[in-house]
Amino acid sequence: MSHLLARLELVVGSILLGIIVVLVFVAAVMRFFDRPLIWSVDLAQLLFIWLCFVGASRAMRERAHLGVDLLVRRVSPRARLVIEIALAVLFVAFMAVIAVEGTKLTLLNRERLFGDSGLSYAYVTIAVPVGCLFLTLAILANAVEAWRERARGELLVFSRIDAEPLARQEP
Repeated sequence: MSHLLARLELVVGSILLGIIVVLVFVAAVMRFFDRPLIWSVDLAQLLFIWLCFVGASRAMRERAHLGVDLLVRRVSPRARLVIEIALAVLFVAFMAVIAVEGTKLTLLNRERLFGDSGLSYAYVTIAVPVGCLFLTLAILANAVEAWRERARGELLVFSRIDAEPLARQEP
């Protein structure tokens, strides 16, 4: 299931990015010919918001988010896994709160229009609870995978053991 979601995130993210690039390019060309696409900026922003959540979920699944691990790097991999599992529980709780509040915001914004596009602003705000759901699924998948691989001590929830700083290269 995790591999299926990872593939879906990659495909959806790639499609969104492609649409944004084409949309912005076409809008710039049309502005040059004094035929601006009034709705293009709004649609590009809407798609970019969704792309951010898809990308955040993908980065979480790949353990690619930036993190400061100065202190936890000094403990054993087993202790580090326990710390990261505890952080994952906090993360899931925080995502639940944000998802609930995002859902409330979406329901409040059903009638509001998004710029000149004529679309409901709810299409923007629904990205928050959906993104929280995908981030939660990614962190839970990472936690389960790290727990199953705990005997080898090579896999964590948020970060990778093998993510050592790169050695300085001589010029």
